[in-house]
Amino acid sequence: MTALFALATSFLWGLADFGGGLLTRRTPALTVVVVSQSIATAVLGAIVLATGAWSEAGPRLWFAVAAGLVGPVAMLAFYKALALGPMGVVSPLGSIGVAVPVGVGLVLGERPGLMQFVGIAVAVAGIVLAGGPQFRGAPVQRQAVLLTLLAAFGFGAVMALIAEASSTLTGLFLALFVQRVTNVVAGGTALYVSVRRGGTALPRVAWRSLPAFAFVGLADVAANGTYALAAQRGPVAVAAVLASLYPVVTALAARGFLRERLRAVQAAGAGLALVGSVLLATG
Repeated sequence: MTALFALATSFLWGLADFGGGLLTRRTPALTVVVVSQSIATAVLGAIVLATGAWSEAGPRLWFAVAAGLVGPVAMLAFYKALALGPMGVVSPLGSIGVAVPVGVGLVLGERPGLMQFVGIAVAVAGIVLAGGPQFRGAPVQRQAVLLTLLAAFGFGAVMALIAEASSTLTGLFLALFVQRVTNVVAGGTALYVSVRRGGTALPRVAWRSLPAFAFVGLADVAANGTYALAAQRGPVAVAAVLASLYPVVTALAARGFLRERLRAVQAAGAGLALVGSVLLATG
C-alpha cells in the first residue's frame, strides 16, 4: 500500500505541476498559487465539516501550519527559477528535495533493506535524468540555482511535515485543511502587497481558466493526502522517493498534450525511475 499511495502521489503532483506550468504562461505565478489553493481549501472545508474532523484537533496541527507556510515559498521560488531557466537544469535540481524526508526517516531510525537502498539510488538517478539535464548550452544564472535549491528544500520539508501532521484519516483531512488555509493566508498577503505595488491580481482571461485552477489545487491537495497515507503505512524513505517520480509524469504529460519530444537522456531517466520504483515496491 505504501508503494501504491506514493505512486499515486507522483502521478497527481506531476499533473498538478503540468497544469500549474501552463497556467503561469498567462497568469502571475502568485495568482495561480492563491486561486488554486483557495478552491482546494473550500473543498477541504466541506469535507472537514461532513466528517467531523474538527474533533481531531491537537498539537500535531502545528506541523500542518508549518507546511502551509513553507509550501507557498517553495512554489514561488520554483516558478521564478523556471522563468529564469534553463528548465532542463531547474527541473532535475528541484527533485533533490527528496533528501529531506529520506533524511528525516533515517534519523528517526528507519533502515530500508539492501534492495530498497539500491532502488532509492536508481530512482533518484532516474528522476534527475528524466528532467533532461542540460550538460551543455546556455549558462545557468546563480539566482536560478539558489531559487531551485530553496524550492527543493521547501518541497522536501512539506513532505516531512505533512507526514507528521496526523495519524488518522479524519485527522489528515483536518491537517490538509489547516495547511491550505495557511497557504491562502500567506499567499494572499503576498498577493495583496504585490497588487499594492502595481501588480496584477487576476487577469480577465484567468476567469475562463477556473476549472484548470480547481484541477491544480485539488490534484495538489490530493497528492499531499496520498503521500501522508504512504508515509504512515511504510518507510518514509521509500514513500518519499516513489512520490518524487512526478517529474517523469510531467515530462510524459508534456509529450502527450504539448507534443514535446523526450530527449534520449529523459527517456533513459524515465526507465531508470521505473526500475527504481519496482525495486522499492518489492524490496
